Amino acid sequence: MNVKKIHHIAVICSNYEISKDFYVRVLGLTPIREVYREERDSYKLDLEVNGQYQIELFSFPNPPARVNSPEAAGLRHLAFEVDNIEEEVQHLKGLQVEVEDIRIDPWTLKKFTFFKDPDGLPIELYEC
Repeated sequence: MNVKKIHHIAVICSNYEISKDFYVRVLGLTPIREVYREERDSYKLDLEVNGQYQIELFSFPNPPARVNSPEAAGLRHLAFEVDNIEEEVQHLKGLQVEVEDIRIDPWTLKKFTFFKDPDGLPIELYEC
């Protein structure tokens, strides 16, 4: 196997319009393509992060709730690189998003913080 990079991350949401607004308006991701798949009663929204296709946002009828523990098996969180974490935290707080206090990674000495998407998926901002 010769894995080159992560191609995309798929996220299933419980309320498509709320999550679409969050990922587009709040996080500032750029929609590439949106399709409705009638046979699955499902929307799929492809999103760009800084010009690269990276996130697929899916809706499905009645998806089970996420286990709300970040230590549960499975996807732990999404992490986005930012240049200025303080500015990004202020942006999120201005949009009424609850954000944890900024911390320092003890190994890299870089700043990071967490917040959640509308379904409770943890999202990390990491200053590089």
